[in-house]
Amino acid sequence: MTATLVAKNVAGGFAHRTLFEGLDLTVAPGDVVGVLGANGAGKSTLLRILAGDLEPLDGIVSLAPADAFVGWLPQEHERVPGETVAAYIARRAGCTAATQAMEAAAAALAEPESASIPDPTAAYSAALDHWLATGAADLDERLPAVLADLGLDTDAVRPHSTPMTALSGGQAARVGLAALLVSRFDVVLLDEPTNDLDLDGLARLEQFVRDLRGGVVVVSHDREFLSRSVTHVLELDLAQNTTTVFGGGYESYLEEREIGRRHRREQYEEFAEKKADLVARARVQREWSSQGVRNAIRKAPDNDKLRRRAATESSEKQAQKVRQMESRIARLEEVAEPRKEWTLQFTIGAAPRSSSVVASLDNAVVRQGDHVLGPVSLQVDAGERIGITGPNGAGKSTLLRLLLGHRTPDEGRASLGANVAVGEIDQARADFTGPARLIDRFEEKVPTWSTADARTLLAKFGLRADHVERPVDDLSPGERTRAGLALLQARGTNVLVLDEPTNHLDLPAIEQLEQALETYDGALLLVTHDRRMLQNVRLDRTWRVDNGRVVEL
Repeated sequence: MTATLVAKNVAGGFAHRTLFEGLDLTVAPGDVVGVLGANGAGKSTLLRILAGDLEPLDGIVSLAPADAFVGWLPQEHERVPGETVAAYIARRAGCTAATQAMEAAAAALAEPESASIPDPTAAYSAALDHWLATGAADLDERLPAVLADLGLDTDAVRPHSTPMTALSGGQAARVGLAALLVSRFDVVLLDEPTNDLDLDGLARLEQFVRDLRGGVVVVSHDREFLSRSVTHVLELDLAQNTTTVFGGGYESYLEEREIGRRHRREQYEEFAEKKADLVARARVQREWSSQGVRNAIRKAPDNDKLRRRAATESSEKQAQKVRQMESRIARLEEVAEPRKEWTLQFTIGAAPRSSSVVASLDNAVVRQGDHVLGPVSLQVDAGERIGITGPNGAGKSTLLRLLLGHRTPDEGRASLGANVAVGEIDQARADFTGPARLIDRFEEKVPTWSTADARTLLAKFGLRADHVERPVDDLSPGERTRAGLALLQARGTNVLVLDEPTNHLDLPAIEQLEQALETYDGALLLVTHDRRMLQNVRLDRTWRVDNGRVVEL
């Protein structure tokens, strides 16, 4: 079924704060709308409103036809304890809810006397149609081929017995992609779908979006994915408090946005210059008028009525000119000064130079169940910049743990150099998890800092009073990532380890991180599937981890 989703004059946010308002959006079949905006602009809130999971503060959201199937896949993969891979996919694809609704309708049909609905037959017919539309009837038959295609048909991943909680981040990302591939949504709402996907998964996601007949609304920070996939861009501009739809793709949006910003700045500067000129001229006229009257009175004899009258007339003429100038100022069409966007600006703290060899592996082997990494022999030198790529589950994070001494090899040797000061943002953002307040956890990491200095630094990363008092576990993934970046600035490092650092960051923050990496002069180990970051960040070498081996590209 093809469907059209329409939002009219929609406002979103919370009781104490409106994030956006006056939003108009039409998502027709074949449209791929990329939603962009800074962290906190309301992107995920908008998806919840479009999905019907959250009521808008104002406006309406409509769907034609009304019984179309809208699928919303949230940003974080919620792993319910005890839920198997197959059950997770069924829930994410909407099949579980459809099955429960059909079973409830069937129960009401079997006992119409006790049913609370007026027409059990019609309700069952509608529930059955929806159940069939979700693909629940043949999901078990379709699922094995999709999982096999994604490399999830190993002994380590058994769909009907392996719990989601047992999977790695990369495996969970591929299971999330599988749920999307087997779904039969008429309109798809995706929140950061590229997070944790490897290059193969990204290619499959892009192909899925291109082939989809229905409309798609996607929140993403992946610049290459946006460039290849979206047909329109919806910008939620928190600084200007505007919502704007741009036709054309992502690259066209970047050009139009820059032209629009430059035009607004020029309009304001022209207005400000004209107003300042008129105000200055009015001030001069006023001063001339006052000075002329004083001079005429001072110079005229007391009985010289003609000179007094002339002075008065001259004063009135000057006053009239002042009034005319003030009238021109009042008639100027006011142009508001464009509000400056908050931007993340930071540097990576430096530490004294380490030994010439930062880390080395000598025939190191690690075994995790059936997976074996190694034997691996390699060396990282001081100041060397290395990119690390490879499919999900290949062992990239394991390689990092070996190099940093977090994991002892089962065979061979691993050694860390002298005077190594490691700064790390791992994939799980493990430095910032748990029930402690953010400010308390941050001060644990930098015990020599005062509370005031810690709060000031966190504020520079957009983590203000309402953030630092909250438990770390209550922060969004993007907020935890920014806390990790703040820690990199606070603590000196000569070995920087970044494992998927762009996950959950907004586009301006990613660009600022790339700039900070450009000026950083220590050793760098960068694990990322962000294709634009791999192009933009200067690297000396690139390693690929695959099939238990590490090869240099």
